[in-house]
Amino acid sequence: MAKIAVVDDEAHIRELVKLYLNDEGFDIAEFANGEAAWNYLSTHQVDMVILDIMMPQMDGWELCRRIRASSDMPILMITAKGESEEKIKGFQLGTDDYMTKPFDPMELVVRVKALLRRFRITASQSVPIGRLVLDRASYQVIYKESGAAVTIPLKEFELLYKLASHPGQLYTRATLIEQIWGYEYEGDERTVDVHIKRLRERFSEEEAAFRIVTLRGLGYRLEVLHD
Repeated sequence: MAKIAVVDDEAHIRELVKLYLNDEGFDIAEFANGEAAWNYLSTHQVDMVILDIMMPQMDGWELCRRIRASSDMPILMITAKGESEEKIKGFQLGTDDYMTKPFDPMELVVRVKALLRRFRITASQSVPIGRLVLDRASYQVIYKESGAAVTIPLKEFELLYKLASHPGQLYTRATLIEQIWGYEYEGDERTVDVHIKRLRERFSEEEAAFRIVTLRGLGYRLEVLHD
């Protein structure tokens, strides 16, 4: 059972979030301000944090900053502030997703599950793929035979890591955008195609022993040719 900290100075928001997440089997810890939440997080294991921005004693910005400095657990911001500048600041500080009040509780549940699923996939530190190993601790691609390591752009690494974590599984562009670029991404889905093209250029089938297959009109899947 995943444990989620809900941090909001509005009691009815905490109760609403708790009600819906309890129904999905999540264990909830409630806090009315960032300072109380931070004291708890410093001594207890939590799998995810849902937090508001405007709170007494310690606001959501500072709490997010502190959490991200010590952990890569998923963070979801829920706030009355909907301006793009606020969202940008949140993502820069390390939040993984963003919802604006008032929100649909069922949409919240969906986003929470997606973030936890994404975190569990990326929590493992390395994934073998053909003649390579993807090391998430260092964000490097390592060649098994020689031990040589190369660094590639972060989004390319995350995209390859996602595909390699589940060889043979089809991923639509929309899914890849949501899980790698984030739910709030408003750019063109063709950015996925661009990153796939770059990965193919970097790692030939002969050299890396895998290929990324395009399923026209559907998406992409990775196939391992041999180890």
